[in-house]
Amino acid sequence: MKKYVPALILFFIITTCAKPIEKSEKLNIFVSVLPQKYFIERIAGDNAEVHVMVLPGHSPATYEPNPSQMKEISRAEMYFRIGVPFEELWMKKLRQLNPELEIVDTREGITLRPMDSFITLQQQMAHRHNDDQKENYVHYNQKDPHIWLSPELVKIQARTICKNLQHIDPENSDFYSENLQNFLDDLTALQHYFEEHLSQIEHKEFLVFHPSWGYLADEFGMVQIPIQIEGKSPAPRQLAEIIAYAKEENIRVIFVQKQFSTSSAQTIAQAIKGRVVSIDPLAENYIINMRSIADIFMEVLDEK
Repeated sequence: MKKYVPALILFFIITTCAKPIEKSEKLNIFVSVLPQKYFIERIAGDNAEVHVMVLPGHSPATYEPNPSQMKEISRAEMYFRIGVPFEELWMKKLRQLNPELEIVDTREGITLRPMDSFITLQQQMAHRHNDDQKENYVHYNQKDPHIWLSPELVKIQARTICKNLQHIDPENSDFYSENLQNFLDDLTALQHYFEEHLSQIEHKEFLVFHPSWGYLADEFGMVQIPIQIEGKSPAPRQLAEIIAYAKEENIRVIFVQKQFSTSSAQTIAQAIKGRVVSIDPLAENYIINMRSIADIFMEVLDEK
């Protein structure tokens, strides 16, 4: 038996060397929503493995991480949060699970707007007809988290992402800076694309079920009119008021997203003899998706 021992040892060494244990050198990063994955990958390139918490088809308002995500995040190095509602409950739990996890808030440097509601819109309209009335609007008591839907605010987020990638991986600092500039150039081109398309539109007010598009509307001089009332479907009286407003303003299109029910939108569309159009605020390929939305706005907002 002893004469076989050296051979066995040599066999073990050869097979071990031939199949080394592979260790990924990529940064292990988590984000909350799919557009952030695109932002990180534009700047980090192949240097990062990016995991998304809110999976396609789910709402960031009510999402709960699954066990496999919790297991993966225990090994993650960085989490880029953005302020969607589920984070308020889960950030503390994720930090307890992984005390070494570096959590970066991409809202840094951004002034958050209040969530829009139809009630606020009515107050603003009343103010227009009464110059003596003070601008003391009652807003939905929640800040709007949809900062990724304004290209200008995405530029701020991109700089925050780049700065933190450089902090955790200084050896590739120049690589991240170069990728950041390329991304900023694409965002500027996207802004020009929106400006060109929206310049051809007369009606800049648009009806939506969930008020996701406030930052986009602010950037390009538009007004979103939400059907939801403080995060809930409207009561019958409120629904009637929205229908009356849409008829008065000659609005024929209602925008919805797949993460929310469309029943109220369908009811209004039937009442105003209009139609429901789906646009997605959570699509992964940000530039392509936003250009598609600009195309849709130009195509449908002036429909009679």
